[in-house]
Amino acid sequence: MNDMKLLVLGAGGIGGYFGGRLAQAGTDVTFLVRPKRREQIERDGLRIESPLGNARINAQTVLAEELRPGYDLVLFTCKAYDLDSAMDAIAPAMDSAGASRPRNGACAVVPMLNGIAHLEKLAERFGKPSVMGGTAQINVTLRRDGVVHHMDKLGRIVFGELDKSASARSKALADAFAKSQVDSKLSPDIELEMWEKIVFLCALASATVLFRANVREIIAAPGGTEAMQRALAANVEIATREGHAPRPGAIEFARARLTDPVGTWSASMLRDLEAGGQVEGDHIVGWMLDKARKHGVDDAILSIAYTHLKAYEARKAAGRL
Repeated sequence: MNDMKLLVLGAGGIGGYFGGRLAQAGTDVTFLVRPKRREQIERDGLRIESPLGNARINAQTVLAEELRPGYDLVLFTCKAYDLDSAMDAIAPAMDSAGASRPRNGACAVVPMLNGIAHLEKLAERFGKPSVMGGTAQINVTLRRDGVVHHMDKLGRIVFGELDKSASARSKALADAFAKSQVDSKLSPDIELEMWEKIVFLCALASATVLFRANVREIIAAPGGTEAMQRALAANVEIATREGHAPRPGAIEFARARLTDPVGTWSASMLRDLEAGGQVEGDHIVGWMLDKARKHGVDDAILSIAYTHLKAYEARKAAGRL
């Protein structure tokens, strides 16, 4: 797989940043985009603004109707509420025999969705051997002017095989990232990494959506620190009861990030909500709430945040935002 061909679903925040950095480093990357985004990239290039260095990349693009097989990996970046349509979009690139062929013969999908619930659906659609695990830690968005705006220095991607094997395809992706400036890791236990991510992300999303504020603003408010710590502690307990106890380093990272008195970050879920868009309430907060109730874990923050999200969805559906 020295000549690995990578397809990136979309050229938005996550796909545009990580795919763009790989293309910048010389990897054969093609972005599956809509016509308007293609026109933007052909006119202006794929533009990244980042504290780690700006870039303008002559990126390759493909439209849905042009997509054909021939890729080794698909970097699958979408929101959970777009999962079904996103799977339809990449289907032509996936080897139709992928569910039964050996791992080294089929195109594989590397999902970068928030949460864990999507793994089962991907396996049902493309076959379990064709699905890897992955997660990203980054504060990034696609601006209206088409610029991929990376908002702070955190920009890490982690991936690996769900069966914990050291496959040729995972090593090839690791080698590609090693040539770029991206902080990346080929994990021997990607499922644990994904649990550690949802422990952090669900606490961040629950709190920032519930209080309609970033970390700094929440921590400065009366009871803010206590609420953040309560949300984190509950999520750590859920993961532990599920058999994926977060490691001390992951817990300390989450605690530091969630209680930083100068932290200007919030969850993308809050940005989506404030823009009047769709939210991943069921996929992240609702999913963890179900786990909390299953194990009898403190669900106060999760429950109130989930009610807030569902009330927002009802209000949005009624046209009363």
